[in-house]
Amino acid sequence: METEELAVPGAWKFTPPVFPDERGFFAAPFQGEHVRAAVGHAFAVAQANTSVSRRGVLRGVHYADVPPGQAKYVHCVAGAVLDVVVDLRVGSATFGRWDAVRLEPATMSAVYLSEGLGHAFLALEDDTVTSYLNSTPYDPGAEHGIDPLDPALGLPWTEHLPADELVLSAKDRAAPSLAAAGAAGALPTAEACRAWVEGLRGR
Repeated sequence: METEELAVPGAWKFTPPVFPDERGFFAAPFQGEHVRAAVGHAFAVAQANTSVSRRGVLRGVHYADVPPGQAKYVHCVAGAVLDVVVDLRVGSATFGRWDAVRLEPATMSAVYLSEGLGHAFLALEDDTVTSYLNSTPYDPGAEHGIDPLDPALGLPWTEHLPADELVLSAKDRAAPSLAAAGAAGALPTAEACRAWVEGLRGR
């Protein structure tokens, strides 16, 4: 398993070996010991989600209150996605920074993002299937969004698809800008995220 830390601290890309033969191929996109070695603690899975999206569907930027937050491990089972991680932790040296990774079945790469980071992805093909493992179950009262089209973030969607092809839910389209969420005190703090992760490492 190849491990690469992304430009946003607390996020990693994992790429497993892929074993092809005349039947197809086999890969293990999630391997707990490799995630633990990179992250510094075990990744306890509380819920597994799967989404199916047509080309142009843009989901996110989503995040959860910390504590407990929600760490995610994301990979693409069919089609292709541009997966984006955004640092939403107030007080972080990299606040507002993002990184993007193309995920597709050919490589079976996956992205892990720690608690307090924002997550979004753009489906690049029809019938794109995305699978993600979550450290906490869905809690609608603790989950929030940032406008994925916020010009202050400058996320790279239109480098991959024209703006008129982007399809957002009404909820994501109405999400506040990063500045508005910060002014409302709705963003996690770097201190709270650091304390939570350190607690996980101590278990």
